[in-house]
Amino acid sequence: TNNRGELMAVLDLLDATADTGEDLKVFCDSQYVINALTKWMPGWKRKGWKKADGREVLNRDLLESLDAALTGREVEFEWVKGHSNHAMNEAADDRARAAATAFQRGTPVPEGPGYVPAGTPVSVGAEDAAGAEEAASGATAEATTVVSTRVPAHVADALVSRARARGIHPQEYLAELIGRSLESE
Repeated sequence: TNNRGELMAVLDLLDATADTGEDLKVFCDSQYVINALTKWMPGWKRKGWKKADGREVLNRDLLESLDAALTGREVEFEWVKGHSNHAMNEAADDRARAAATAFQRGTPVPEGPGYVPAGTPVSVGAEDAAGAEEAASGATAEATTVVSTRVPAHVADALVSRARARGIHPQEYLAELIGRSLESE
């Protein structure tokens, strides 16, 4: 169901960030997920994973995994209205659609940028858009480093919007902006 998909997405995020030691703020368009994890789960656990009417809690397997993944973590959940042009929610929807389409076609699921901890060196490969361009031209791919910073929400929204208008990933657009800025100094 869609609820299982939403729960699995949060579990994947928690698993991917388990060793970072960083607090998380999760933007989620599923009130079910937020309420299940922040309001209802303690009562369900006390009642042996039963709801107030005595019926079994649906998705117990995922909820138990999420409960374990949340233990000892500082995770804040914030609800965002789906399909309301929230840049991060739209990006997540785009990735979900791309994955569903790939699955239906039997092709590899595009993984996108994924989560990369700040400061992690990343080698640009031929599968990367820039790496593919360099490979086609015979140039050697330059090693890169992921740089992480906080920006105001309106700045992030503008980056995503402008990148989409150009048909590229926001990370690519930001890298271009940084490169042009450094060249002009």
